[in-house]
Amino acid sequence: MTAGSNDETVLTSTALAGIGRRSAVEAVRIRIGRAVALGLLKPGERLPDQNEIALGLSVSPITARRAMTSLAEEGIVVRRRGRDGGTFVADEVPRAVLDRLKAPADESAAVHTLVDRRMLFECAITHYATLNATPAELTELDQLTKKMAAARDWSDYHRFDRQFHLLVARSAHMDGAHPVYEQALEELYEHFIPYEIALLRRANDDHVALVRALEQKDLIAAVDIARGHVATLHNSMFMGLSDGR
Repeated sequence: MTAGSNDETVLTSTALAGIGRRSAVEAVRIRIGRAVALGLLKPGERLPDQNEIALGLSVSPITARRAMTSLAEEGIVVRRRGRDGGTFVADEVPRAVLDRLKAPADESAAVHTLVDRRMLFECAITHYATLNATPAELTELDQLTKKMAAARDWSDYHRFDRQFHLLVARSAHMDGAHPVYEQALEELYEHFIPYEIALLRRANDDHVALVRALEQKDLIAAVDIARGHVATLHNSMFMGLSDGR
């Protein structure tokens, strides 16, 4: 699912029977609701505008707008007008509403499967990127790490993160593998939830270290960094997380 998709789009990963059909709007509601329930979005925190939410969650603007309107009607977020206005996490979030905004229990297992699949791809493309990345590609990767370090919020960061990993894949110069990797990445990103920017910037340390390993053509270090970077996703950032994790 990508920005500009039709609002009636449903999540239907045929490879993962554990993830059921749901509207794109409901998926965004759950993703925002999970972030609030887990304390990743805090009471009173200002959210990006709707177009940025759409870009950060890889959905259409109309999907983001309808989801945020619904969350406002239910008291999860509040909208304020004026120069300092915008959309904010409510100071008092209705717990009963958050309790309803949960992915099915079997979705967590499906997300872990997606993480493991991406890990296999990530290690393979990193292997070949270490051997084949050009100086120009390495320079662009380094620039993207700087953009992530300066990202204003999770939406900004997520867009640069996506560009970074797709560029690593292109740097492998395995044209047949690139579309398969991109599909695996996008399927996993459908479960990304907003995360604290300070912690995302810490995750960017892995990107910086990976670029250094690619520059030095240190194959073992590069693959180990890539493996560890993806492995952490088993414990963070995705819709399958529960309050007790």
